[in-house]
Amino acid sequence: MWTPTEEEKYGVVICSFRGSIPQGLVLELGETVQILEKCEGWYRGVSIKKPNVKGIFPANYIHLKKAIVSNRGQYETVVPLEDSVVTEVTATLQEWAILWKQLYVKHKIDLFYKLRHVMNELIDLRRQLLSGHLTQDQVREVKRHLTVRLDWGNEHLGLDLVPRKDFEVVDSDQISISDLYKMHLSSRHSVQQSTTQVDTIRQRHGEACRMPVPHHFFISLKSFTYNTIGEDTDVFFSLYDVREGKQISERFLVRLNKNGGPRNPEKIERMCGLFTDLSSKDTKRDLYIVAHVIRIGRMLLNDSKKGPSHLHYRRPYGCAVLSIMDVLQSISELKEEKDFVLKVYTCNNENEWYQIHENIIRKSSTKYTAPSSNYGLIISLQLLRGDMEQIRRENPMIFNRGVSITRKLGFPDVIMPGDIRNDLYLTLEKGDFERGGKSVQKNIEVTMYVLYADGEILKDCISLGSGEPNRSAYHSFVLYHSNSPRWGEIIKLPIPIDRFRGSHLRFEFRHCSTKDKGEKKLFGFAFTPLMRDDGTTLSDDIHELYVYKCDENSTFNNHALYLGLPCCKEDYNGCPNIPSSLIFQRSTKETFSISTQLSSTKLTQNVDLLALLKWKAYPDRVMDILGRLRHVNGEEIVKFLQDILDTLFVILDDNTEKYGLLVFQSLVFIINLLRDSKYFHFRPVMDMYIQKHFAGALAYKELIRCLKWYMDRSAELVRQDHIQEAMRALEYLFKFIVQSRILYSRATCGMEEEQFRSSIQELFQSIRFVLSLDSRSSETLIFTQAALLNSFPAIFDELLQMFTVQEVAEFVRGTLGSMPSTVHIGQSMDVVKLQSIARTVDSRLFSFSESRRILLPVVLHHIHLHLRQQKELLICSGILSSIFSIIKASSLEADVVEEVEMMVESLLDVLLQTLLTIMSKSQSQEAVRGQRCPQCTAEITGEYVSCLLSLLRQMSDTHFQHLLDNFQSKDELKEFLLKIFCVFRNLMKMSVFPRDWMVMRLLTSNIIVTTVQYLSSALHKNFTETDFDFKVWNSYFSLAVLFINQPSLQLEIVTPAKRKKILDKYGDMRVMMAYELFSMWQNLGEHKIHFIPGMIGPFLGVTLVPQTEVRNIMIPIFHDMMDWEQRKNGNFKQVEAELIDKLDSLVSEGKGDENYRELFSLLLLEKIEQETWRETGVSFVTSVTRLMERLLDYRDCMKGDETENKKIGCTVNLMNFYKSEINKEEMYIRYIHKLCDMHLQAENYTEAAFTLLLYCELLQWEDRPLREFLHYPSQTEWQRKEGLCRKIIHYFNKGKSWEFGIPLCRELAIQYESLYDYQSLSWIRKMEATYYDNIMEQQRLEPEFFRVGFYGRKFPFFLRNKEYVCRGHDYERLETFQQRMLSEFPQAIAMQHPNHPDDTILQCDAQYLQIYAVTPIPDNIDVLQMERVPDRIKSFYRVNNIRKFRYDRPFHKGPKDKENEFKSLWIERTTLTLTHSLPGISRWFEVERRELVEVSPLENAIQVVENKNQELRTLISQYQHKQMHGNINLLSMCLNGVIDAAVNGGIARYQEAFFDKDYITKHPGDAEKITQLKELMQEQVHVLGVGLAVHEKFVHPEMRPLHKKLIDQFQMMRSSLYHELPGLDKLSPACSGSSTPRSSVLVSHSPMSPESIKLVHRHSPLNLLGSVRHSSSSLSSHTSSETGNLVVLTDSSVGETAEDMYHMQASPSTSSLSSTHSAPSQMINSAPPSARVLVKGAGLTTLEAEALYLSTEQIQHGRQQCKLPHTAPTNVPHLCPGGTTSRDKYRHTRELMMLLPTHRDRPSSAMYPAAIMENGQPPNFQRALIQQVVGPCKPCSDPNLSVAEKGHYSLHFDAFHHQLSDAPPALPARTLRKSPLHPIPASPTSPQSGLDGSNSTLSGSASSGVSSLSESNFGHSSEPPPRTDTMDSVPSQAWNTDEDLETPYLPVRYSLSEPDVLESLKSQPCRSHSAPSGVIPQDTMDPPALPPKPYHARLPNMENEEEMMLMMEEEDKHRPLHRKVSQPASGGKEEQARVAWEHGISDQ
Repeated sequence: MWTPTEEEKYGVVICSFRGSIPQGLVLELGETVQILEKCEGWYRGVSIKKPNVKGIFPANYIHLKKAIVSNRGQYETVVPLEDSVVTEVTATLQEWAILWKQLYVKHKIDLFYKLRHVMNELIDLRRQLLSGHLTQDQVREVKRHLTVRLDWGNEHLGLDLVPRKDFEVVDSDQISISDLYKMHLSSRHSVQQSTTQVDTIRQRHGEACRMPVPHHFFISLKSFTYNTIGEDTDVFFSLYDVREGKQISERFLVRLNKNGGPRNPEKIERMCGLFTDLSSKDTKRDLYIVAHVIRIGRMLLNDSKKGPSHLHYRRPYGCAVLSIMDVLQSISELKEEKDFVLKVYTCNNENEWYQIHENIIRKSSTKYTAPSSNYGLIISLQLLRGDMEQIRRENPMIFNRGVSITRKLGFPDVIMPGDIRNDLYLTLEKGDFERGGKSVQKNIEVTMYVLYADGEILKDCISLGSGEPNRSAYHSFVLYHSNSPRWGEIIKLPIPIDRFRGSHLRFEFRHCSTKDKGEKKLFGFAFTPLMRDDGTTLSDDIHELYVYKCDENSTFNNHALYLGLPCCKEDYNGCPNIPSSLIFQRSTKETFSISTQLSSTKLTQNVDLLALLKWKAYPDRVMDILGRLRHVNGEEIVKFLQDILDTLFVILDDNTEKYGLLVFQSLVFIINLLRDSKYFHFRPVMDMYIQKHFAGALAYKELIRCLKWYMDRSAELVRQDHIQEAMRALEYLFKFIVQSRILYSRATCGMEEEQFRSSIQELFQSIRFVLSLDSRSSETLIFTQAALLNSFPAIFDELLQMFTVQEVAEFVRGTLGSMPSTVHIGQSMDVVKLQSIARTVDSRLFSFSESRRILLPVVLHHIHLHLRQQKELLICSGILSSIFSIIKASSLEADVVEEVEMMVESLLDVLLQTLLTIMSKSQSQEAVRGQRCPQCTAEITGEYVSCLLSLLRQMSDTHFQHLLDNFQSKDELKEFLLKIFCVFRNLMKMSVFPRDWMVMRLLTSNIIVTTVQYLSSALHKNFTETDFDFKVWNSYFSLAVLFINQPSLQLEIVTPAKRKKILDKYGDMRVMMAYELFSMWQNLGEHKIHFIPGMIGPFLGVTLVPQTEVRNIMIPIFHDMMDWEQRKNGNFKQVEAELIDKLDSLVSEGKGDENYRELFSLLLLEKIEQETWRETGVSFVTSVTRLMERLLDYRDCMKGDETENKKIGCTVNLMNFYKSEINKEEMYIRYIHKLCDMHLQAENYTEAAFTLLLYCELLQWEDRPLREFLHYPSQTEWQRKEGLCRKIIHYFNKGKSWEFGIPLCRELAIQYESLYDYQSLSWIRKMEATYYDNIMEQQRLEPEFFRVGFYGRKFPFFLRNKEYVCRGHDYERLETFQQRMLSEFPQAIAMQHPNHPDDTILQCDAQYLQIYAVTPIPDNIDVLQMERVPDRIKSFYRVNNIRKFRYDRPFHKGPKDKENEFKSLWIERTTLTLTHSLPGISRWFEVERRELVEVSPLENAIQVVENKNQELRTLISQYQHKQMHGNINLLSMCLNGVIDAAVNGGIARYQEAFFDKDYITKHPGDAEKITQLKELMQEQVHVLGVGLAVHEKFVHPEMRPLHKKLIDQFQMMRSSLYHELPGLDKLSPACSGSSTPRSSVLVSHSPMSPESIKLVHRHSPLNLLGSVRHSSSSLSSHTSSETGNLVVLTDSSVGETAEDMYHMQASPSTSSLSSTHSAPSQMINSAPPSARVLVKGAGLTTLEAEALYLSTEQIQHGRQQCKLPHTAPTNVPHLCPGGTTSRDKYRHTRELMMLLPTHRDRPSSAMYPAAIMENGQPPNFQRALIQQVVGPCKPCSDPNLSVAEKGHYSLHFDAFHHQLSDAPPALPARTLRKSPLHPIPASPTSPQSGLDGSNSTLSGSASSGVSSLSESNFGHSSEPPPRTDTMDSVPSQAWNTDEDLETPYLPVRYSLSEPDVLESLKSQPCRSHSAPSGVIPQDTMDPPALPPKPYHARLPNMENEEEMMLMMEEEDKHRPLHRKVSQPASGGKEEQARVAWEHGISDQ
């Protein structure tokens, strides 16, 4: 059964509870809970953290605490019953804990450790406080430490400052705001303050009679090291003043035994003294600590004979000194003792012992002996400050050690009244004694006694030094053999006061013999009484005493015998008749001197003072005695204060008429004496006297009379010192008057009351008279008035004893009112007046409400005057804050309506005016100097703000009502409203209170919102209808907007606990103000139009505050504004424009969020639904909502650590929106510049130029003036456009996009020319020329392009579910690009397939990225088709201004043919069209349109063969025009690659597939295409023929065997094609009966089956599917065709079937064997194994192989010299160690690899793979090949290469050149039908090379006889030679290099304008000619199973080639990228091949 708890209400969780049961409440260790009910060991309640969640928890998990429960029941609140400081510490530590961990995360390590330390201290201090074992003082100290640490931590963590009073948090409702402000200030300083906080709020105006702080030196003797004296010692410490040459303190004595320890065992560790009462003046004096060491023992230390051992003498030993000035700095900084070592110096001459310390200080080293270095006193010192009580409290340990208090000689600076002291200090100065007939001088010892009048020796009245008990006798130290000893030893005589009179001192002189007996012989004595006969004490002076002779037998029993004798010269003069027959004879030659100093509070040495006290003895001298009182020392007066006062009043009573004025003056003198700080502490003695001892009942009459007499004289007298003194003594005079009257009244039962009252009235009239005098002419009068005003407030308390509060208040009001109210009396008088008023306000009188009502008007009047004239603002603010403080305190108990009313009337307006002035001054000062003038400091602003707020908080409804009703006119009201609104606005703008004064800021806001609520009704009532005033309304709206936007009110950013606290206390003030604002807006009616569009921005700012209620209230106002503008103008263009403008700036400042966007749209659309202008409204709201989407995206990108890409994308998106959707030109231009800056930061110079071009295009070449905008000055439009053009040109130059810059150069040139500005024209023309040079000479990298799909709702709005094509960075490959994208979107998941995603992915809350490479489809085909255009130029057009991109994916349609897969292999080709072409204003653009086509296998074949033909043509043409500089190797490689591949079955595969009867019957529609393919094959034979002819002309003799081999294979190839293509036998004679071995090359294609692909490892050379295109990565091979475009995310997943292979994700760019632009190093990377393959595979001899291999190397060298680009042979597989392989095993692999389409249509450098070594060793003939290394070597980074292989060999073969005797053949002609330049897919009929038809560089494969493994992509060459093979323009003879030579070939021209050529070639099977007949193909043998070789495809020429290509490329996309293959080449086919070739020839 659950029952409500009675006691158990509050507890702390001592063990975390997981709440794993039903209704369980999850609790963390340390949380606090409020308990509501209990049941059998369980509680039910809530956690204080989450008060809304109730639940149950185990009772034993809770530690209960006592608590106060208020409002018991359902809504009860619980407050723990513990010290509020403990509660605060607990809460603060919990808050800090979270922030503390964040410090570590943010790397603020220093603060992290400091805070940890402070938190540990807080926990420890809290534990002490909770223990309950501390005294009250300790509790205060602990609380002080706690609060200092809390404030320190809060300040460093940026938390709020906590205002405190007595260490406890104050409740802001209980005190005035002025006091709260001061508490904030003092809390701010409390971190620096180490002393306890004093509540100084009220003491500010009092005269700070600051007591001087006494200083004290604590000294402790640690040890006397290496004490070698061997006797007991006394060490005397004292303070010595060097300048005055005297000791200033008593002596502190330490007695040590012969071992150096204390003689008294109890003193161990307790040998310490405290030199007290040093003033700060003393610490500045040149003081020394002096230690005199006196030994006690034998006469001479080293002579045991001198004196018997039982007799001990006090003998001087040594002295040590320490300068306090030297050590003061170090000891005042420390809180603990510090040790010092004092060297003890011994005296050389005992006669100078009295000044040994001076000699040591003066360093007179001849007079003393220094000890050994380690010999001396070790002492510790500590400096303490404060009075003795404080010292005892703060340092109990010192006093526990039994410290000896060692006082100053004389009185300290401050004499405490209770300090009773009666010390006589006597110094033994010197003596002068006779020798007494002895040959040596005496050893004299002086013994002293203190005797009472009756001859009794006083016990314990002699003190040698503090630290040892007093004694009855004193023995001086003995100086050896000295008749004139000088001692200089100070003895203190603490004689009881009652024994002082009549006592005397007796000094006995003895000679200490050093003979055996060693007795001490008495030989004389001296004496002196302590008091003179006149009652004065022995004066402070040196007294030379008479010495009387005597001996051991003399008796002193009858002291009267010698007391009658004169003791000194003065005494002798006083009593001349001395009988000579007395027992004691004076020794006239001997003298003895002593000096005395009295420090007594009871005895005086002053004769005048004694005379006054005994005035009755001298009745005739009374006047003189009273006059002389002024000259008595103040110390003497305060000592006898009570006696003197009694005497004065007795004299006054004795004869008032005669002595009245003198007694008055004496009294004034004594009272003023007590104002001196030295005697200030005697005021309580005076007060006590007046209260308890004063008995002058009649004195008041005379005192009043004298006082009035003085005041009345003040107008006449010139010298007014005595009047001023009387004025200063006013307080105590009134105390005497009032006390006297009370005594009189008591004695007479209240007689003469009326006379007394009237005399006081008259006295006040005199006071007013003095104050009302015009003092401007008389300076003395000013001082009199000032003295009177200063003392005046002090008399109120006295008057209140005799008069009622109202009466006193009337007196005071009259007096204050009598002051001149003009402010110009003079600065000083103003201050005095105001200080007097301030003290009046601070007095007790003012705390009564009756008196306040009387005094307030006059006080306010004076303050009002000063504020009006801006004088003495600081004092005025102090007075005001005191008034508010009092009124606030009173208002808690009584009604203060009337007083507040007075203040409102008098002050409100002038306060506002003052604040406005101060604020404007402080702003202007800050603007001028960056600092404020003293009058306008933040402090003074804060003071006045707190005063204004105090006043406003005290005002109630009625006050506001009266205030508003009292305005005479609307103008006055308007002025007032404008002032108060302006002050409020400044309060929020200037942030008068620091950021962490949260309490103060919230209170300010609360007062403002309350005040505004009162004032808004007046505004509505008075300024709405006809009297509408825009200025007031505008001011009001601005205030409301500023208020809601205040940082301190944004509760969303504070901690939940703090938010709850604020909401509980004040509610959400933003909502209150928003309601107020909305209702006022509604009240405007038709005047709303005045605030459109002005208030749109501010209101928008308010609606962006993240508070839903505020948004709901404020957003509908926009509908209202639209409506009103629609009514007025018929549209709402202004609202629209303003809203969009402001939205941009506000959102970029960080305001607004997704919720706001939705709410904005929802609320406005709902409102607009009913309107007639619905359509325009809806479209406007929609576009604003969309703008917001973009702005929010933009902001999120900018503020996050987002990548450049995202930021740029976002900016482009927003910029386009401004341009296209809402047409805001200015915003558009702003974002153009933001975007440009981003591009420049990312070094995207081309994009930056395109971006700026957008602005440039908006400008015209006109002279229209433009205003200053962004960073542009005001200038003409022409100037701005010119500047922009120059900047854009510069950026295009930096981005190497010179082609884009050239048109701008021309545009500028036209402008300069029209203006005849030839200088600029020359400059721009030179610039243009430079750009042309750059295009031709400088290397440019071609970028990759990547298609990226962003799928899922988590992407930013501008990317969501869209696809883009991105232009990669330099050297960026697909893999790198994907890594970059994934790092930009770390949450994204990369999709593994290229298929378009479905809806589940598009709509999911995630991010999916789909990335693959795409091929650009250039627009500018014309340039690319021109034969003679250098490749450098073409390469630019291939990758720039691209809007279309292509992506191919191979797939099988229908059943797959196992024998020949090319029958069913289709290509899916996707073409993407972008919104803008690349490059542009961004590196990526969105895909606008995608088209899908499928390319059939036949179309694919056509494209492949055609491309190859084109490539061959180009290469042959280059050799004919000698562009290749005579090195034939490239041509050899190319021809070998094509012929060999053809022989080995490449084209045969196409023949099988497409020339088959089955195929032709099944595809009747393909007849034309089949014919086309046949024609292309025939054409290829022709081209090869010409190629072989050229080859024959240039071939080196060493390479003849190769040439012959080529010829043989060409014959085989022709014969194999013969039966398919009749007519080949009519081929040109190039291939028949020539004696020289010539080769005419046919292309051979070895297809590779998909099945075989699975043998290919990811890193195998197979992955180099063709050569690498010339591109931007130097170390990555991008040799795949489009398959490589999809990124591989698995490492080497090899599919099991061909289908798998097609869908595998290839990995781009992981092969290190890359060939890049002009880098020669990656050209020929294959080591000699390739040569070995050549030998076995091609049937060449080793010599031939070597020759070919080395001559390919030679190409390198040649190219380095002529800067030709490189292409290298690809993919030479190593030989199988076994030597034999099944040839079919690899056949399909070759076929497939050959048939897959190419990656790019751009030329690419092919490459060698690494040759794999046999058994891990390099092949044997490698050494033979590497003979000479030429040129720089760039190592290739393939990890599989050996060091040797990584080198790059360029070898010379000059010896091989020989002359060819026949001319090269002409190429067969072909149709010149223009066909678009598409990327070229590969084919089974063409091995790939690195050359495009348009490329005039290397081609094909450099390894003869080995079929290529794959097709190459097209790389770009770096430096193409000029082209001369342009088809359309070259005349026929250009093909013949040597005109004189006969040629057996027909001249073949490519120009259609030559009919004879056409005629003669009609029979050839090129497109436009009939095929030759008679060639019978030899198709009986299988092609050899050699891998295919690289080839270079050229442009296809067929009807539906575009469609074909799309399909091919799509197919291409799925080819995996594998890198390395181990594939044995089959040997043993050479013979068959040769036979077949010969057979073909013989047939022919």
